[in-house]
Amino acid sequence: MYRFGMTPWERYGKSASDSIAALLDREETERSRPLGRALDLGCGRGQFTPELGRRGWEAVGVDYVPAAIEEAGRREGNGVTYVVGDVTDLASADLGTFDFFLDIGCFQGFGTERQRAEGRGVTALANPGSTLLMLAFGPTRLRSRIGGVSQAEVEAAFPDWELLDVRPAETAGLGWPMNKTSPQWYRLRRGT
Repeated sequence: MYRFGMTPWERYGKSASDSIAALLDREETERSRPLGRALDLGCGRGQFTPELGRRGWEAVGVDYVPAAIEEAGRREGNGVTYVVGDVTDLASADLGTFDFFLDIGCFQGFGTERQRAEGRGVTALANPGSTLLMLAFGPTRLRSRIGGVSQAEVEAAFPDWELLDVRPAETAGLGWPMNKTSPQWYRLRRGT
């Protein structure tokens, strides 16, 4: 995807930066300082991980693509580290535990078994009361090409988490056909 310039999540991050910032603001206001540790799942070239660091999280970005992690490491960011790793096998990366997880488009690209593997891995690394903020495109007829998940699939992959909120995400800047996928923001909390 990177080689061919097909990175709709990066384009989306630029066009929806204000709404993403508002969602991250909410995560901060519900916590005391220090914020704790945050894991950016499928961080790619580190578009969002530095923002977590600027906000006061001890941020870690993880992605399966070594070239993306290498480029991410060139970005500035205090308290930010990047790790090559598979979000469907987080235990092998030896990352420690986290208080917040951010997934902007990673989960949706997986089939059922890999979604559930990500869910198990995130749950194993989650401190009690931690939250997950996930952007996922809804299912479409083009699912084999662009992924997409339903709310039921998100909940099935994270059975030990409480679904706190589902809200429509902006579609501006996505372009066709992504703007027809009914993207949603899912917010979940790990039970104590």
